[in-house]
Amino acid sequence: MMNAIGGAQAMHDSRPWLAHYPPAVPRELDEARIGTLADLIRSACTRYAGRPAFESFGKAITFAETLRAAEAFAGWLQAQGLKKGDRVALMMPNILAYPAAIFGTLLGGFTVVNVNPLYTARELTHQLNDAGARVLVVIENFAHVVEEARANLKLDSIVIATAGDLMGFKGKIVNFVARRIKKVVRPYDLPGAVPLLPILQGGTAMAPVTVGPDDVAFLQYTGGTTGVAKGATLTHRNVAANVQQAGLWLEWVLEPPLGRSDYQHAMVTALPLYHIFALTCCCLFMLRIGAKSLLIANPRDIPGFIKTLKANRFTLFSGVNTLYNALANHPEIRQVDFSEMRFAVAGGMATQAAVAKQWKAVTGRPIIEGYGLSETSPVATINRPDIQEFTGTIGYPIPSTDIAIRDGEGNDMPLGEAGEICIRGPQVMAGYWNRPDETAKAMTADGYFRSGDVGVMLPDGQIKVVDRMKDMVLVSGFNVYPNEVEDVLASHPGVLESAVIGLPDEHSGEAVTAFVVRKDQTLTADELRAFCKENLTGYKVPKQIFFRETLPKTNVGKVLRRALREEVVAKR
Repeated sequence: MMNAIGGAQAMHDSRPWLAHYPPAVPRELDEARIGTLADLIRSACTRYAGRPAFESFGKAITFAETLRAAEAFAGWLQAQGLKKGDRVALMMPNILAYPAAIFGTLLGGFTVVNVNPLYTARELTHQLNDAGARVLVVIENFAHVVEEARANLKLDSIVIATAGDLMGFKGKIVNFVARRIKKVVRPYDLPGAVPLLPILQGGTAMAPVTVGPDDVAFLQYTGGTTGVAKGATLTHRNVAANVQQAGLWLEWVLEPPLGRSDYQHAMVTALPLYHIFALTCCCLFMLRIGAKSLLIANPRDIPGFIKTLKANRFTLFSGVNTLYNALANHPEIRQVDFSEMRFAVAGGMATQAAVAKQWKAVTGRPIIEGYGLSETSPVATINRPDIQEFTGTIGYPIPSTDIAIRDGEGNDMPLGEAGEICIRGPQVMAGYWNRPDETAKAMTADGYFRSGDVGVMLPDGQIKVVDRMKDMVLVSGFNVYPNEVEDVLASHPGVLESAVIGLPDEHSGEAVTAFVVRKDQTLTADELRAFCKENLTGYKVPKQIFFRETLPKTNVGKVLRRALREEVVAKR
């Protein structure tokens, strides 16, 4: 008996976060009830049939309409000879047809391969051939890239989507503006390609198919920011589990107002659905709770984005640090009504304290930061949704999730000491697609995924990310984490945004180098360096500061430090 009690106590001590869970949140999932994404799609679209599910450019479609379009797409794929498990690539921004294509692919037992529409022909060729995709759906704005790559692709079919698909007459106007006025659609020549809209409206009946929890739902390719993009193999069980985990963590604060059974949440979906954060949190989780997703096709157009926010009611918000920063600094943001917003979540990159402070000053709500990766479907940790102030941490491991902080030899680090964040739970991928060697490197013998991020676990079990292991700068034997320096730079009133990298230095091995976009054009490098000296140990102060008009970013808004490093090296 003593040994059993001792063992239980040791387990509890190794998971200190459990003592700090909200009372309404269980510690574990009921894994027998995870099911599949096909189950989720059918049940939600039936239960919430008449509600608006997605809205784009002022036009909404219901859950029932989305399901009909999805089943039509699944039936068409079956008619093309695709078999269960075949891969279907989707290359679109946030438009109404995108969720329907995702759902149809999943309902048919096929595998979704999400593709960044901004990919070059080289990047597109690598991903489609690596995935073995048989069908590609591409929005017409980027069909010229497919034309460039086509000779090297092994596709059976190419389908052309438009921004106005599923929007009725309004869709014709949207497409006219895109093609004739804004001229964002470049000429292309893809003989044999077929339009998506007639497929979604078509009468090809979907044959019954049994989808299982271990079937592959997504090949979610890593961004390739640290090397060649790899496909994280996410099963229906992985992603459905993560949707359920998010539900257990968040739904207790999403109860409708008393007496409002008709109340519907609305999520501002600015991050692209091909990104795992938006896919799970803004699409599939919203499906689970019957919420509407307000799709933002181009979040980089901040004035247009704010115009949309002013015209729409919303209760939930998602974004990354750069997006929150751009919105909070826009002069018209205070004209937006945030009174119904329950919470704003952030992920994808570190949220800076200065940005979080300004966001709360504007909206009255703190940013709730979470953490995850493509390989974890993505959510692994998140702050409590009832926090009143930004914490600067990524919160607690969610139900049925274990986090270990380990050194390079795989040993667990003491609380408060930095090491690699390692994650174990039902949301962790099955492995990298056709890359057993890479899978072996990423997974530990006891089932943890090695994130490549450096973090510390605080005494209460919260996790604080320090930085990417590969981005760490080594100055005369001292570790410098770019996130820390960037956080200090962001707190200067004259700085809009920044990026910090290490560059070779003959004296110290590497030198801290900062690239800064100014808010105040009179700011000088000497002033900024003096400010850093007041807030950082000497070896962390940037040796060089370069002012720029913009910083290179992924389409999600994550700053590409590697691109800056390559740019400087190329000039030397």
